[in-house]
Amino acid sequence: MARYTCLVKVATSLDRFRYSLEELLRSCNCDVIYDADDYMVAREVPGGVAYAKLVTVEVLIDKPSDQPLALDEEVCLNFVVKNEELPLQTDNHCWRMFSLVNQAVTETHQWHLLEHIAG
Repeated sequence: MARYTCLVKVATSLDRFRYSLEELLRSCNCDVIYDADDYMVAREVPGGVAYAKLVTVEVLIDKPSDQPLALDEEVCLNFVVKNEELPLQTDNHCWRMFSLVNQAVTETHQWHLLEHIAG
């Protein structure tokens, strides 16, 4: 199973944050299939690759607790991009999708990137 992760800290307006995250995932050809307060899951739209290669993107959201809403709050996001494909090659489909998500996260204008660690 291929699995790639990155940890991101962003400053963003919390009232638009969830919409921005959903739009970012859609721009990477993924549909949100589960959305909770601190967790979001998106699945790659079928049709482009074999079923086993379809990527799932999990996002663990760590935002400030019950504080008054400020203009820009720090939010930590832990992205996990994975699929059922064995990563026998360095440049596999899961890696390419991870790179696409990673690039979208770092280049979006929806928030201000404070920290980025890919692993």
